[in-house]
Amino acid sequence: MPAITSGKILVTGANGYIAVWIVKSLLEAGFAVRGTVRSESKATYLRSYFKSFGDKFEVVVVSDITKEDMFAEWVKDVDAIAHTASPFHLNSVEPDEMIVPAVQGTLSVLKAAEAHGQNVKRIVVLSSTAAVQLPGEKPGVFDESAWNEASVAEVKEKGRDASPSAKYCASKTLAERAAWDWWLERKDKVPFDLTVLNPPFVFGPNIHDVKKPEEMGTSMLMWYNYVVKGAASNETLANDGATFVDVRDIAEAHTRAFKTPAAGGQRFIICAGSYKYQEFVSAAHRWSNKLPAGNTSYDPSKAVYMISHDNRKGVETLGMKYHTIDETTRDSLEDFKARGWL
Repeated sequence: MPAITSGKILVTGANGYIAVWIVKSLLEAGFAVRGTVRSESKATYLRSYFKSFGDKFEVVVVSDITKEDMFAEWVKDVDAIAHTASPFHLNSVEPDEMIVPAVQGTLSVLKAAEAHGQNVKRIVVLSSTAAVQLPGEKPGVFDESAWNEASVAEVKEKGRDASPSAKYCASKTLAERAAWDWWLERKDKVPFDLTVLNPPFVFGPNIHDVKKPEEMGTSMLMWYNYVVKGAASNETLANDGATFVDVRDIAEAHTRAFKTPAAGGQRFIICAGSYKYQEFVSAAHRWSNKLPAGNTSYDPSKAVYMISHDNRKGVETLGMKYHTIDETTRDSLEDFKARGWL
């Protein structure tokens, strides 16, 4: 497919932490954006935040993303779609609480584009490295060829007794698998191609509608509690971690995925690198010695990262460059300070 350098892009779940940054990136790149939200109450903030873009931005209500007819009207005149809407929490009891909306929401967007989106040239689906691989008993480096079959197997075996993380990871794996299976079966018949972006833990400043720390998403609330509130033990800070990306970088990756012809039909890990939480705590303490110092005996040169992700494909094909731990920490803390949370 040719690059998409202009036109209108539909962004599902546009009020989410990552999605608002995606909308901002696309608008600043010159695209028009139509965002979907689940209720009118969620639209007011977005209209106000993006009012400087005038009629280049609009918000529409799609109350149930699992029903393709809900998208029928809104895909007719768009040139591309960014699908970001999917549950992310660790509170589900039954696995299907996570899996059904993740899978059916993704398929409903694809089916609506097939039936009504005659102008759609590319759909970019926001997946996760949760669909790639989880840390194992030995350190490992994983690329786009890996799939998290272990979480799917755990959920299949244990059902509601599976771990909360397994339920979430299975939802991401099964939703992405469903997208690829659907598109690969029809790619010679539909006018659009598919790109999937897989970020790990996403950190960075907020621009969505949050009035207190507790309203932040799962990842950033944990980051806030560990880095600002000192809620983690020294052992946790030194040993717990994974891989991360700045929220602004995954947003930029979406814009690049639309504008890069070679991105069609590809899966990309969008990742800045591995971390232990103490590295963010140390960066925050350098920014202000009033913040917790954490585990002062931590030696980053001796850290063993149980999981790493090979990000070369995104760097080479999309031209990605990434914020560092220090940059993400600084800008997150500046955001918190402006909100009165420090």
